Amino acid sequence: MKLKMCVAAVAGLLIAVSGTAHASGNAADGKIKATQCAMCHGMDGRGGGPNPPVVALDTAKFSAALNDYRSGKRRHPLMEMMAKKLSDQDIADLSAHYASLRK
Repeated sequence: MKLKMCVAAVAGLLIAVSGTAHASGNAADGKIKATQCAMCHGMDGRGGGPNPPVVALDTAKFSAALNDYRSGKRRHPLMEMMAKKLSDQDIADLSAHYASLRK
C-alpha cells in the first residue's frame, strides 16, 4: 500500500514538473519561429498587411487564440493550417516572443 502511494506521488510530481517545463515559453526561440508569422503580422507583431492583425498580445490571449485556431474553435483558413502545425511548446515560445513586443 505504501509503495502504491509512493509511486502515485512520484507520478504526480513528474506530471506536474513536465507540465510546468512546457508551460513557459522562450522568447528567443519564439522570435525564430515567428519568421513565417511576420508576413501578415509584421516583425513587431503589429500587423503587416492591408487589414493588420495585431498579435503583440499578453501570453494568455495569444496562447488562447492559437489554441482556438488549432482546435477549429476559431476560424480562419490560413491560421488554422498554421496553428495545427504548432506544438504546445511552439505556442508558448511564440507567446513569450510576442508578449515581449508589447508596448
